[in-house]
Amino acid sequence: MTVTRTARLTGAALCGALALVLVVWLLRDLATFGPTPELLRFWAGDPTVRVHGTTATSLVDPLLLVAYVVTAVTALRSPLAGPALAVTGTTTLALRLPGLWASGVEALVTTLLSLGLATGLAVTAAAGREGAGREGAGREGAGGGDGPARAPTRPRTGPAVAAGILCAGGGLIWAAWEARWAALLPPEYTISRFTGAPALLLPSLAVPPGWLDAVLVLLLLAAAGSAFARARHTRPLGLLGGLLLAGCGAGGVAAALRSGRPPLVPEPDLYARLYDLAAGYALLAGLAVLVLLGRSWQPRRVPYRPVAALPPAPPAHRPPGW
Repeated sequence: MTVTRTARLTGAALCGALALVLVVWLLRDLATFGPTPELLRFWAGDPTVRVHGTTATSLVDPLLLVAYVVTAVTALRSPLAGPALAVTGTTTLALRLPGLWASGVEALVTTLLSLGLATGLAVTAAAGREGAGREGAGREGAGGGDGPARAPTRPRTGPAVAAGILCAGGGLIWAAWEARWAALLPPEYTISRFTGAPALLLPSLAVPPGWLDAVLVLLLLAAAGSAFARARHTRPLGLLGGLLLAGCGAGGVAAALRSGRPPLVPEPDLYARLYDLAAGYALLAGLAVLVLLGRSWQPRRVPYRPVAALPPAPPAHRPPGW
C-alpha cells in the first residue's frame, strides 16, 4: 500500500508524539528508581524490587517506544509505510484500551492522548493511500531516492513460512499458558487479569497481563496467517509481533535466571520448568522472526542499459576481412 508524502509525514509526526509521551513517563520512572538497574529488574518482574507508588511504566512501554521510532523512520524513508502505520496504530489502540478504566487522572489523560494519537495513525494509513491510477506513476519527493512508487512485493516463501511457524508456535504457547492460568486461578482473579484490578498492584500505565496475552496471541496468529499466505503486510505484523514476543520472553528468561525466585505455579517441578522453556522459546523465536522479516525482500534490480550503450550490430554486408 503506497501512501502519499503528506500521510507519511503525518504518520511520522504521530509516531514521534506517541514516543514522546512514553519518554516522559520513562524519564519519570528513571528519576524515581535512580541510577540503578532496579527499573530493569522491576520490568522483568523481580518481586524483590521495592515498588514505588508513582511507578507508571512496564516492560511493554520500552518495546512500544522501539516500535514507534522504527515506524517513524520507515514512514520518512519509504512510500510503502502504510501497513506499518496501520499495524502500529491498531496495536497501540488494543494495548492502551484498558487504561480507560485505570485509576489516576494522569494515567487517564495519558491513555486518552495515546488512544487519540493511535487512532490518528490508523486513519492516516487508511486515508493517505495513493489512488489506483497514481501508484507507480511518479516519484516520491521525500525520503532520499525512494524511486518510483510501487506496490510492495510479497515475501519470499522460505523466510515467510519459517517466520509463520515461529509466530504460530509462540501464539499457541501463550494461549495455552493463559488457559492454564484460567484453570488454576479463581474466576474473580482470572477476570482481574483482563481488567486490571487494584489487587494486582500494576503500574499505572501497565497493560493487565491477561489482556496483554490476548493481544499478543491475536497479533502472532495474524502474523502467522499473513506469512503463510505471503501477504504484502506480513513484515509489519511479524516484526511487531516478534518484538513483543522477544520482550516478553526476555522478561521470563530473566525471571528464570534469578536465584532464589519463588515458584511461578504451585507445581514448580513441572510447570515452572515448562514456563521457563516457553519463555526461552519466546525469546529465541522473537529474535528469529526479527531476523527473518527484517531483511529486505526486494529483488536485486539489474541496471538498465540503453540501446546506445550496447555494442553496434554487425553490418548486413560485411566488408572483406571483417
